[in-house]
Amino acid sequence: MCTRCEWGTSNQLMIKYHDEEWGVPLHDDRKLFEFFVLEGFQAGLSWAIVLNKRGNFRKAFDQFDPEIVARYSEAKIQQLTGDTSIIRNKQKIAATVNNAQRFLEIQKEFGSFDRYIWGFVDNQPIQNAFTALKDLPAKTPLSDKISADLKKRGFKFVGSTVIYAHMQATGMVNDHIVHCFRYTEVQRF
Repeated sequence: MCTRCEWGTSNQLMIKYHDEEWGVPLHDDRKLFEFFVLEGFQAGLSWAIVLNKRGNFRKAFDQFDPEIVARYSEAKIQQLTGDTSIIRNKQKIAATVNNAQRFLEIQKEFGSFDRYIWGFVDNQPIQNAFTALKDLPAKTPLSDKISADLKKRGFKFVGSTVIYAHMQATGMVNDHIVHCFRYTEVQRF
């Protein structure tokens, strides 16, 4: 029998996401930007809603190419607010354009966004050892620190809870429950 984190069992899409992506250390800047954007859109919503629309988001946001997104005009933002296949929150869409611009600034300063964000954990995933879903924090002092730094750099929709979700998704922290089969698997990446 396969034991997995209970949040990742609701449907096939969530199972696939849990089993193949969540918690795997991610170092590709384009994919980091994708998760950064999606976590921002999740604010106030469930991850299942965002995950169900992920393909539509990829299409709408030019496969999450930060160089293209950074150049979106007001007309493009208006077009996206009318796109029923994505979450049509104008503030989040405008924040995505702003964040793409800030993302490029970090790439220029640090050589990559990966080098910047993973520097907060000394390039090594934090290995937590939670035994129940209820024990997982929504945020931590480290996510508070990263959030504050991003806000100082001009990012939007980067509260500590959003940042901690990003850290979990991209493997900066291993928050698979210790009884989950992925707990030890993601440690090998």
